[in-house]
Amino acid sequence: MAKENIVKAWLDHVHEDISAAECLFQGGHWLYVAFLCHQAIEKALKAYYSATHDDDPRYTHSHSKLLEDCGFLDQLTDEQLGFLDLMVPMYIEARYPEQKDAAARMLNKDACDYIIKTTIELTQWIEERLPETKPSTSCDATSRS
Repeated sequence: MAKENIVKAWLDHVHEDISAAECLFQGGHWLYVAFLCHQAIEKALKAYYSATHDDDPRYTHSHSKLLEDCGFLDQLTDEQLGFLDLMVPMYIEARYPEQKDAAARMLNKDACDYIIKTTIELTQWIEERLPETKPSTSCDATSRS
């Protein structure tokens, strides 16, 4: 698959994850909102890596490892880094119920509203740095109130 098609596929998944998170937000499914936002950020980073490297991004769910691979660690603001720290426990693997419950206790409507808005801003920030690619407007951060 051509590099631009790989990048487009990653970005399509980013936008799909954010759209699904917004639907789940309406139903109050906080844990899954946060999980999909975690996934959207991960996929945006993998899109950037795919656009700027000749190999595939590493198989990881760690934002910090992907940020390092993309060369973004020293470009992020303290607010962005703090947000990414908040998102670490939101990756849901086959976890035991008590682990899911601990993550879910951190979440509510206001927290998830912040998570979605900040995910949109961060994924747009990543897209804006893609070489020779204009960011998509399908996830407009100003669409949320």
